[in-house]
Amino acid sequence: MGLDSNFAPQKRTSSLPTTVANGRHSSGRGGQPRGRQIQKTFNNIKITILCGFVTILVLRGTIGVNLSSSESDAVNQNLIEETNRILAEIRSDSDPTDPAQPERDLFLNETYTLGPRISSWDSDRKVWLENNPEFPNFVSRNKPRVLLLSGSPPNPCDNAIGDHYLLKAIKNKIDYCRLHGIEIVYNMAHLDRELVGYWAKLPMIRRLMLSHPEVEWIWWMDSDALFTDMVFEIPFEKYREYNMVIHGYPDLFYDQKSWIALNTGSFLLRNCQWTLDLLDTWAPMGPKGPIREEAGKVVTKFLKGRPDFEADDQSALIYLLLTQKEKWMDKVYIENSYYLHGFWTGLVDTYEDLMAKYQPGYGDQRWPFVTHFVGCKPCGSYADYPVEKCLRSMERAFNFADNQVLNLYGFGHRGLLSPKIKRKRNETVTPLEYVDKFDIRRSSSHGTGRLLR
Repeated sequence: MGLDSNFAPQKRTSSLPTTVANGRHSSGRGGQPRGRQIQKTFNNIKITILCGFVTILVLRGTIGVNLSSSESDAVNQNLIEETNRILAEIRSDSDPTDPAQPERDLFLNETYTLGPRISSWDSDRKVWLENNPEFPNFVSRNKPRVLLLSGSPPNPCDNAIGDHYLLKAIKNKIDYCRLHGIEIVYNMAHLDRELVGYWAKLPMIRRLMLSHPEVEWIWWMDSDALFTDMVFEIPFEKYREYNMVIHGYPDLFYDQKSWIALNTGSFLLRNCQWTLDLLDTWAPMGPKGPIREEAGKVVTKFLKGRPDFEADDQSALIYLLLTQKEKWMDKVYIENSYYLHGFWTGLVDTYEDLMAKYQPGYGDQRWPFVTHFVGCKPCGSYADYPVEKCLRSMERAFNFADNQVLNLYGFGHRGLLSPKIKRKRNETVTPLEYVDKFDIRRSSSHGTGRLLR
């Protein structure tokens, strides 16, 4: 394709100086008019002055930085020291404005309680629901009102990366709850000074039950557990006759009395009198100090394979349910048809294979509902597994789940170890077609999956 004629090169007709109007030739050097030469010289002088000025500014800035570097280092050091001082003050769990209260451990002959004994909760709650129809305990016929409860210690993590992964874990839970119409509470306070660590969940569960009579199920999930099937929904119609749903294995529970037969990292409790009674019976094994230490000896002796350490909430629950089966087990559903709790070490390295063969919505080994990082403790200074392996695996699990959310918006992570995302489809003038195709709020019921890619 040729150039436009307006841009074609012009033929030079003469190399002689230009003739001015009065017929004389200009006598400027190089054949240029004298006025143009003077103007060019003036411009060169201006450019030289400007370059000199810029050079002075650059040198002045460089010298200024060099001269003030020691002062800047001192300021940065002061900031670091002040930050460390504030963090140490927060971690000390002390407040100079708070009147000193003596700390003491309960003695073995003292009976601990979560609060005043309540015996008429079912009837009281029924009356409340009748008087407050705007807060139904079922949002539809087979969809109860559910509140997800999670939490972490009130103090900062021992390392910044731990706080980062706690943030990712709560983001993951918020996404799932938003998509499935579930309420969520994230607690960062010890509501009872006697029940801390593993046991801090019990007083919070009780408080939420009594403060939210409209909630039918309280769902506890540990902070180090992630939803990894964002489509799957718990089949609540399956649990009409039960008050507790917990992941476990009946043979390990009944036959072997294993301390890992059940997992309290993710379980559900119905808001009813039965649950209040269970909490009242469960909690007295948990006060810190001599009671918890003595209870640890009892459960270690009773349960198979349990190491010798103070009582934890999981071992105490298994011990309680086994020793009082007639009182509790008729209302406990031990679930293992899907991963209400999925142990991470056997799952995180299979995600690519699962994505190639299946789609979300199953919740079982084909696409795990929950991946729980037991033993990692990203917020603490110790763990049962190498921290590098834990963090790498948590990143993969988070991105595996996040891809299912981002898919609706046309994006996905570049890889399961990458926080960066890439576009998966182009924009369209008919966006509702993608909503109908990819919106996981239209999730299927238990046992069927939906392709979200």
